[in-house]
Amino acid sequence: MNKPPSMVWLPADHRLLGDHGHQMPFLLLGDKYARAVKVGAQAQPVMFPLASADQIDELLALVDGVMLTGSPSNVHPSHFDEPVADPSLPLDAERDQLTLALVRACVQQGVPLLGICRGFQEINVALGGTLYQQVHNVPGRMDHREPKGQPPDVQYAPRHAIHLEPGSVFAQWAGGTEVQVNSLHGQGIHRLADGLRALARAPDGQIEAFEVLGARSFAYAVQFHPEWRCWENPFYSAIFEAFGRACRQRRNERLNPTPATLTA
Repeated sequence: MNKPPSMVWLPADHRLLGDHGHQMPFLLLGDKYARAVKVGAQAQPVMFPLASADQIDELLALVDGVMLTGSPSNVHPSHFDEPVADPSLPLDAERDQLTLALVRACVQQGVPLLGICRGFQEINVALGGTLYQQVHNVPGRMDHREPKGQPPDVQYAPRHAIHLEPGSVFAQWAGGTEVQVNSLHGQGIHRLADGLRALARAPDGQIEAFEVLGARSFAYAVQFHPEWRCWENPFYSAIFEAFGRACRQRRNERLNPTPATLTA
């Protein structure tokens, strides 16, 4: 009998869409994220529309991993005690309310967790870190934003190298301590949360990847976008393959609990 697929929860974005002055609320998930989970991690992406923070425990019991995606919206700076620097940029308070609590629950329960771009920033903020709201305005920092108005192939093309911590899993996945990545973000990490360790940095020192120290399962996040055609990039593929292995291990434990896991 075939084993059921691993299930990976991808929280939705909340966005108003429409024209002619008639915008309606939508719950959205980018195809590239779902496809990377399906193809790269060999798992089934799932959504729980309108999930709330008080449902996290019961919903985590149904899944084998969580992936926090990127988004056009930013984490609201009130979560790290700052006013909004640019009111024209999109925010998503409903997503914040769910994902910041979800991060803490995943770490506490040992649920495999992968954060990408906004998800990377969410993990840092959820665990007590802070963000630069506009990295490009920080002295000594590069402009990490994508070229506006260009087609996706241009926007997601490699933009700069990152230096990977020697001996880290990222260096193993990349096959070395330097690799080229894309760059499509305006916000970035300012102060890294206690309990996180930086595993990659851009040439300007901006943190590009970290791990959750002492995590019971896969718990990594990246500022770049490995989901973009991950199957065409060996480094990106290796990230999703490792995430997929962790999710399958949790699936096996979830569906075939031992006495130890039942009492954990």
